[in-house]
Amino acid sequence: MRPSHYANGERRVYVEPDKITVAQFLERWLAHIKTQVGASTFERYGEYVGDIIHALGSVRLAKLRPEQISEMYSAVLSGGRHDGRGGLSARTVRHMHAVFKQALALACVWRVISCNPAALVKPPKVQRKAVKTIDTEVTTKMLDAARGTTLFIPVLLGVLCGMRRGEICALRWRNVDLDNGQLAIVASRSRGEGGKPIEKSTKTGRGRLIALPILADNELRRHRAQQAEELLRIGVALTDEHHVHAKADGSPIHPTTLTLLFKRFMRDHKLPAIRLHDLRHSHATHLLAAGVHPKITQERLGHSSIAVTMDTYSHAMPNMQADAVAKIDAVLRLAMNKPKTK
Repeated sequence: MRPSHYANGERRVYVEPDKITVAQFLERWLAHIKTQVGASTFERYGEYVGDIIHALGSVRLAKLRPEQISEMYSAVLSGGRHDGRGGLSARTVRHMHAVFKQALALACVWRVISCNPAALVKPPKVQRKAVKTIDTEVTTKMLDAARGTTLFIPVLLGVLCGMRRGEICALRWRNVDLDNGQLAIVASRSRGEGGKPIEKSTKTGRGRLIALPILADNELRRHRAQQAEELLRIGVALTDEHHVHAKADGSPIHPTTLTLLFKRFMRDHKLPAIRLHDLRHSHATHLLAAGVHPKITQERLGHSSIAVTMDTYSHAMPNMQADAVAKIDAVLRLAMNKPKTK
């Protein structure tokens, strides 16, 4: 078996495959994966790898056993937080498992090991939490309170179009077609390396068109005129390249800033303590409760499949099922009670 090539600081050394430790391999894997994922994803991978190295870094990769991985997961569940306040969540450990399994799969491809021990380990089960939503009455109160503030348009796009935070921050006027009442979601704004925001493709990697409700269309027209007027005061002409939601000088908003502003806004107006992302959940729930087909809801939200939509919003399905049963029952009763003709 050929020796493997690893980086050790600035000095490159060769290590026999049977002597490679988990730490040595994972460091090489991180260097390999860095060019294939976004900055924020790579940062999360680094955190997971750091936890794995802390627990198993000195173990020789060829000697790594499934039970050692399983024991590590149990250990971090009970006390894996860096601040000492208990363990990591089951969801976080599942993400850690996915990263470890992915890294070791590449170790098999590179012939560093013959089989993937992480593939033989079952990660902890995650208890699904019901999504938080607001009903139409609270939605109306929220929109009334937000009118006239810088949060009005983000709140409007979240609750009427189901847009993600990053999609709202990345939306430019060239992606908004007010004549045809639709907008195109083609990018998302997120935190990049060093905390600097970057724009990239959407979560699923595919763009989507969203039909605008009349209310959203009218408010966006009003907002564009107001934004153009405010920029003109500082000598800047509004163009299609400007972001729909932007600072007073036309520069884009950092997604984290938007989250903090929304949280403060909901608290100050004594509205439910929900996240900005929960406006997206509320939009989906409103659609399903109104009898809109789940496929349409999936397309508006940009889910990769209808199964994701059905699974995420299953709490809204019982009412739809009851309505469907009632309609079928009424039709059959009518047919059965209809007088028979000779």
